Amino acid sequence: MATPTMLLLLADGRFPAGAHAHSAGLEAAVAAGRVTDLDTLAEYLRGRLATAGLVTAAFAAAARGVAWSAGRSAALARLDAELDARTASPAQRSVSRRQGRALLRAGRRIWPQATFDDLPAAPDGPHQPLVLGLVGAAAGLNPGQVATVAAHATVTGSASAAVRLLGLDPYQVQALLVRLAGTCDATAARAARAAEEPPERLPAAAAPLADIHAEAHVTWEVRLFAS
Repeated sequence: MATPTMLLLLADGRFPAGAHAHSAGLEAAVAAGRVTDLDTLAEYLRGRLATAGLVTAAFAAAARGVAWSAGRSAALARLDAELDARTASPAQRSVSRRQGRALLRAGRRIWPQATFDDLPAAPDGPHQPLVLGLVGAAAGLNPGQVATVAAHATVTGSASAAVRLLGLDPYQVQALLVRLAGTCDATAARAARAAEEPPERLPAAAAPLADIHAEAHVTWEVRLFAS
């Protein structure tokens, strides 16, 4: 059983998994003029929760759900394939797998007794939500708590990046996250319910413009964030 502190530790942006190096698409959205101030940041974060947030949280919760199952390896492979199919942008697939590798390194160091060997052996590493599910299992989190961590990270990374990219008042940005807390919780709850379905029926909410921005961003010679 996870303690409240364990949940906070996994949701903390300072957890050593490299999340601070990513803006979750915000850098490209700022360059395109889509996010310019606090109001447009709020719209962006709501959109993130409704799309990437829901999908990421559902797959993380699903991976947590199969963490102790006898057929864990096959179940994780199905989840990996389904998440790949839902990630249209090659750049975003690469980012997910790079973040998965980073989180996996942290998980193995912090919980050396846990087994992560059933994760798909993809050349670029496993998708981050699948690793999060197994890390959550090692930490004692249930699927709903794992979904909460995933949904929370969907908005906090971009919000933190907005302070650097746009020079926004950090107090106002934090107040915005507080106002979005209910939406974040509702997204996590919806994702946890969806995670009980077979992998092919998990959420597939998409954001085509975010995919386009990701493909453009990866070509930049100079950028502040990795994504």
